[in-house]
Parts: sequence; C-alpha cells; structure tokens
Amino acid sequence: MALFSIPNVRMAGISAAVPRKEVSNLDYKWVSVKDREMLVKTVGVEKRRVAEEGTATSDLCIASAEKLISELGWDKQEIQLLIFISQSRDYIIPSTSGIIQDKLGLPHSCVAYDIGLGCSGWVYGVSAMVSMMQSTKIKKGLLLVGDISTLTASYRDKSTYPLFGDAATATAFEYDESAPPMHFNLESDGSGFDAIIIPDGGMRNFISKKSFDVVKYGTGIYRNRLQIALNGIEVFNFALREVAPNVKKLLQETSRTTADFDFFVFHQANLLMNETIRKMLKVEKEKVPYTIRKYGNTSSASIPLTIVSELKEQISSSKVRLLTCGFGVGLSWGSVAMELDHVVCPDVIEY
Repeated sequence: MALFSIPNVRMAGISAAVPRKEVSNLDYKWVSVKDREMLVKTVGVEKRRVAEEGTATSDLCIASAEKLISELGWDKQEIQLLIFISQSRDYIIPSTSGIIQDKLGLPHSCVAYDIGLGCSGWVYGVSAMVSMMQSTKIKKGLLLVGDISTLTASYRDKSTYPLFGDAATATAFEYDESAPPMHFNLESDGSGFDAIIIPDGGMRNFISKKSFDVVKYGTGIYRNRLQIALNGIEVFNFALREVAPNVKKLLQETSRTTADFDFFVFHQANLLMNETIRKMLKVEKEKVPYTIRKYGNTSSASIPLTIVSELKEQISSSKVRLLTCGFGVGLSWGSVAMELDHVVCPDVIEY
C-alpha cells in the first residue's frame, strides 16, 4: 500500500470532450427488450457516446486541452509537462504524448510521456503529475486521459458492448506553494491481469490469422482475440474487496472521515457495484455524483468527466473537498483526497 502526500501543486482547470454520436442501450438489438431494460436498471448505462471511425483518443484530448488552455489564458510556451494516459494510443510506436505535444504547439522543452492505465488512470496520473511538479518545480502541466473503448468491443458480446463509452479529458496543474497537499493511496495486483484483457495484438501474442477467429464464450458472448474480454464476476468481487478498504485507509492515515468531504467521485464502472461500495463506506447518496447513465463506462476519463459534468458549478465557484477513487483493469486501484478552489471548468465539449 503506497500512502503519500504531495504539497505545493494546485488543480487550475479541468475539461472533458465526448463524441457527438449518442447511442442508447434500449436500442441494442443483440439482446431482448427485457434484457435491455434490466441492463439499464442494474448496470446503469442507458446512453453512451461513440467515436466515429478515424477519431482517436488523442483527438478528443487535444480538443479538451485547447478549450481548457484558452479559458485558463495560459501561454502554451509555459507548459513544461504533459502526461497522456490511455489504453487506446494512436500507435504501438511511438508514444502518443509527443504527437499531442506537437499538435498543441507546446515547446520542445515540454516533458511528454505516456502511461498505460485504464480505470485507475486519472488518480495515478494526478499522482505522477503533482509528484514531478513538486520535485522539479515545473510551473504548469497538463494531464490528458481518455479512451476510445467502443472500437474494441464486439457488438455480439453482451458482457462488454453495452458498457463502454468514449471520452477524453484535460486537467491543468500549477505549482503553488500555498496549495494544500493532495493525499494518495495507490495499489495494484497483477495476478488479476486477465480479468479485463485484449489477448492479442501486443508483443506477448502478436496479431495473427487466429486473432480474427470469432469464438462463442457463452450465451450472447461472441468475440475475437482483438476485442476486449471482461470477467464481470471477478471484477465485481475485486471492487467490493478492495475499494472500500483503500478509501478507509486513506481516511485513517489523514485523520479524516467521510463527513470531511463534500463529494466522492468513483470510477463509473457499474451502478450496482458503485452503489454497493457507497453503502459500504456509508456515504450519503447526494455526495456521490454519477454519469454512467448518460456516458457509460468511459475508462480513465470517467472520474474527470463526472467532475466536469456534475460538479462544474461547485468547483468553479467555491472550495470543494473531494475524494476520488479509480479501480479496474490491471488490476489497479487508488484514491486521492484533494481540495479544489475556484477551478476553471468549461462545459463538456462535443467533438
């Protein structure tokens, strides 16, 4: 368990972009009408945004970043750190962060690198960003996270296709010696690496003719080895076993209780799962905003997208004490407790 605190860096702004195309799970004809209604009721995903063919995660990140930089009034030449977190990079080689650095017109002196994480990505990304800014005294940095997950989900796989939506976000940070510390609790367990996996296409199982063979894995579940597979029961059990203790440990280490926070933003994984976690932590319902109903599970973007979509008014006009927790693929999970103060937050962008 990695518990640590980082002072002297503040979140200055946050923005999010989603594709214009909206689909409804009530129109998902691969399953019966009754199953669609049950899916919406239990998993909580009614609508999702789906990227058009040719749109990459970096496109959504750039749109989000351009809007945020403009509203912040930042000089791009002052941005010295860019971290891109995704599992849907533009290419296997090279890293996507360099491509984004160039397209945004950031200076060559900007440090740019990728991190490959999913559901926990924003929390891990905040820790990497503020740690580096604190140690180097870099003045301004951009954290870009997101995924185009719908591209790798099989329409004939009812266990994955109706879950995922596409989105990307930008979060801006400034070095500020008056900023209160952010507190982190990060954990991982690679023994569960295959709970959420695309088996082929990497270096372990390079793409082959067999990669395209469609196999039946159960009722209503057909996919090939280049499409995402999800062991729902294993992921559900993992989340109920690890998330609440992780949050409780962070609260204990910082001598706080759930009453000390205005809002809790969890990775938008599954409504039933998230509500169970909320009840385990005994957090009031009104303190836990959701976007899963209108955007689905948007991987690493789900926490910042929910902040922008549901807490824009609060974070842009006052101080907000926030605790967020990301959990999922890896297996990887972590929490961060932070205080936001008049954060620049544009409306969600449609790309």
